[in-house]
Amino acid sequence: MQIQLNNIGKRYNREWIFRHFNYQFNSENSYAITGANGSGKSTLLQVIAGAILHTEGSVEMKNEELKMKNDELYKCVSIAAPYLELVEEMTAKEMLEFHSNFKLLKHSVTEILQIAGLLKAADKQIRYFSSGMKQRLKLAQAFLSDTPVLLLDEPTTNLDADGITLYHNLINNYTKNKLVIISSNDQQEYNFCNEIIEIGHYK
Repeated sequence: MQIQLNNIGKRYNREWIFRHFNYQFNSENSYAITGANGSGKSTLLQVIAGAILHTEGSVEMKNEELKMKNDELYKCVSIAAPYLELVEEMTAKEMLEFHSNFKLLKHSVTEILQIAGLLKAADKQIRYFSSGMKQRLKLAQAFLSDTPVLLLDEPTTNLDADGITLYHNLINNYTKNKLVIISSNDQQEYNFCNEIIEIGHYK
């Protein structure tokens, strides 16, 4: 999998968040996007994910192994971020089963919940989850979806020490052969990354 960003820029009203961003992200490699709060890290990640539109430039996703139409490229990307909402009326089990209609999972729903430490809460509505439990579920959904691209935005947000250990276990066990891009200022979240991108260089 390869993602090519060509002269990407994003503007809100008259303010450019970033501009003239040229970069090639390659499979089996890991990247960290760093920068001050409000510098555009999350915005760039969402542009890569296709969640928001860029103002100028182009984004190209190439996958020689998977021949897909442009409207099917979402099947190649998984993302976990603090601002992405879960359907709180669903149980954890129902949410993962619903998600499996769109993307293949690497394990059964029961196994995923066990890996995330949420098996006892499988039939509990997400509205009653703590913020840390919700983050565990988001990470499990992203890491254990069978996609070649994994995007993470501040992945240890709301996690306690055990949750941070879970995050590192997921990194060690479920990122092989993936293209991983992390938006973060916390080195413990991205210290394994091969390349560091400072978003402030693209103002």
